[in-house]
Amino acid sequence: MSPLLFLQGGRLFFAIFCTIVRYISYFCSVKQNIIDMNRRFLILFVNLLFCCVTLSAQDAEKSDLQKRAESIDPKENIASARSTFIHAFNDYANQGKIQQAVECAAKATALYYKENLYQEAFDLLRRADQTIAASKLSPSQSAACHYFTTKERLQMYIKMRRVESAKEQLKLLEGHAIAASNDETTNDLLYTKAVYYYTFGMNAQGNAVFKEMADKLTASKEYDKVDEVYQTLIANGRKSGSASIVAQSYSNYMAWKDSTNALKHADEIKALKKQISDNEATIADKDSSLTSRSVIITALLVLVGILAAALVLGAVMLMRYILLTRRQKKNIQLANESNALKAKFISNIAAQLEPTFRKLDSRQPEVQALLDFSSHIQTLSELENSKEPVEMEDVQVQQFCEDLMNQVRDQAKNDVTITVNAPKMSVPMNREYVSHILLHLLQNAVEYTPEGGKVTLEYKKRGQHSHQFLVSDTGEGIPEEQRDDLFKPFLEIRDLTQGDGLGLPICKQMALHMNGDLDIDPVFTKGTRFVLELHT
Repeated sequence: MSPLLFLQGGRLFFAIFCTIVRYISYFCSVKQNIIDMNRRFLILFVNLLFCCVTLSAQDAEKSDLQKRAESIDPKENIASARSTFIHAFNDYANQGKIQQAVECAAKATALYYKENLYQEAFDLLRRADQTIAASKLSPSQSAACHYFTTKERLQMYIKMRRVESAKEQLKLLEGHAIAASNDETTNDLLYTKAVYYYTFGMNAQGNAVFKEMADKLTASKEYDKVDEVYQTLIANGRKSGSASIVAQSYSNYMAWKDSTNALKHADEIKALKKQISDNEATIADKDSSLTSRSVIITALLVLVGILAAALVLGAVMLMRYILLTRRQKKNIQLANESNALKAKFISNIAAQLEPTFRKLDSRQPEVQALLDFSSHIQTLSELENSKEPVEMEDVQVQQFCEDLMNQVRDQAKNDVTITVNAPKMSVPMNREYVSHILLHLLQNAVEYTPEGGKVTLEYKKRGQHSHQFLVSDTGEGIPEEQRDDLFKPFLEIRDLTQGDGLGLPICKQMALHMNGDLDIDPVFTKGTRFVLELHT
């Protein structure tokens, strides 16, 4: 096997291997890059569309004469193609489109010297240069246009093998390229110089220029242009019959091809590594995202479990509470019914005993005590069982309090100060119940207040719908341990002649019946203070 065939087989195997690796990497990442693939197809479609639009726009910029000239095959009718290009040149020049005019003149010139009509070609180029000089193009644009006309002259001199004339045109071409100052012109100049040197056997200069051009195009990855120059160089060597130029050119071409393939493979490997790195970074990001999501999902599941357990526990406790509440409601209902029955029973007994008691001598303290006790029982029973709202009326507070205090004033001991502190205002209340409560409290106050003491009846407005009557005295006071049972009836066996203990319970029920309350002021320490709170 020859070394060249082995080398080509190795390059082919390496290219196939790189392609397989690239597609394996692509298909491994296609699942993760499906969106990128769609985006790439969209970008490709847009680019194709843009290219089509650009080509259509460029084609639209060409005149009908130029389109007609380009549509004619020079191999079939070179004279017609050349004539049409000349007409297009004249038409563009008249319109002031100098660059398009020079392009058509250059194509017509090439068709002239293709048939060895050099004089006509030179005349046409002269007209083109005159058109450029008469135009209003910028210096760089004029230089670019002169570059094309000068290049065509150089091509003709090279074809005619006129070295000195070609050398002179090459110098002019270099000046125009420098003045045009663009990469396309500079690269084309290197190519033209290389062809010139190789054509006239100046291989060393040609190699130097060609290397400069090849390095520049290779650096910009314009491999096709370098390949085209090599092919032209080899073709020129074959036309000139120089086997040494062909051999040297082919040897240089193969060396460049190998280095280019190595660069391409290096670029592919670099791109492949970058793609692998990007895929690994994407996988790492996805893995990190999945890990974070797994932690979040686990935490949410734990939270859901806790909430579910809490809901089950809450449901159990709620069911127990409902059952307990129902049981308590039933017990309360039974207790209320039992209390009502007891109160009714006691009231009935008191009512049945009262006629008998009245037949006895009421002047005896015991008999009177029984009569009062029977009356108090009935009153308490009626208050506890009654659900009818009490009637309210407007009462002048100051006069009302003075009248109540006058009823107990004579019962007070010596030097007991009786004080009323009430404003002149009208207040809605039930006169009967309030009179009963305050009179009972005042009678107890004057009874238990020693000589030199003080009994006070006060009225205070606590809010728009709330007010209080306060009865205070400077007696010994009620022990704290007895205050809780003060408003509860029938807690102890008593000597009825000393009182039946139903006075305060009856007052309490009257206060509650008026949507109020009666209680002892716990912060009053100079005796006893009762607070009757009413709401209107």
